[in-house]
Amino acid sequence: MSLGKIMEFYQFFWMFESHAQQRLSWEDAKQARIARVRAEAQAAAQLQAMLDANPSGALGNAALNDDDALDQSGLL
Repeated sequence: MSLGKIMEFYQFFWMFESHAQQRLSWEDAKQARIARVRAEAQAAAQLQAMLDANPSGALGNAALNDDDALDQSGLL
């Protein structure tokens, strides 16, 4: 078999492999688009829940174990 024929076979089979890899990349891109849409919907729902919980939008500067805030509220 000549080198030219061997190269033709190699290129022919490589074509199938490259097409398979392209299909995998299309599937990955599709899954990434779906994940992005889900993440955006979840972020919008979380924002709406935060606004529903505190409609003024002034969530303040809350901190854990803030002695001043606990003292002002009468919890200390």
